[in-house]
Amino acid sequence: MFRRLAAFAVLIWLFGFLWFAVALPGPLPASVRTDAIIVLTGSQGRIEHALEVLEAGKAPDLLVSGVDRQVRPREFAAQFAVPPRLMKCCVTLGYRAYDTRSNAIEAAQWVTEHDAKSVRLVTADWHMRRAALEIGREFPAGVRLERDAVPSRPTLGTLFLEYHKLLARAALNLWERL
Repeated sequence: MFRRLAAFAVLIWLFGFLWFAVALPGPLPASVRTDAIIVLTGSQGRIEHALEVLEAGKAPDLLVSGVDRQVRPREFAAQFAVPPRLMKCCVTLGYRAYDTRSNAIEAAQWVTEHDAKSVRLVTADWHMRRAALEIGREFPAGVRLERDAVPSRPTLGTLFLEYHKLLARAALNLWERL
């Protein structure tokens, strides 16, 4: 009996990992508009994509969550070629986050301050599921979260680690509800 249960658990884990690795979330259609954009710092392409969406007028405000405390707005603007008018009016650099959990807390506070009712979340495809789970837990009721995953080429190791982080977070959420 124990062997069958163990084999069943391994199969569930294996199929879950295969689904996680093969069916990565994709980009949001360009036509979707939201009240705000939140981008989580990390892998290449995230910030660039969020700035493109902002410049295209798909949302009026952008929070860049998880910016290194040493980075100044002028340096950020120079690195990503952000026009001064856009930097001044529409881009907030968030310095309080250092991991996905603190990204969620920082994002929720910013969304509340900006009274946003719809948010486009920008992060890497492999990171999207856990980031959306964390942020969804923290957001005020009634805020719609749109997932805009930036395509990447994650390694097997990255996928393996992220899958287990997602499982751990989902288990913790379940435990907290009990």
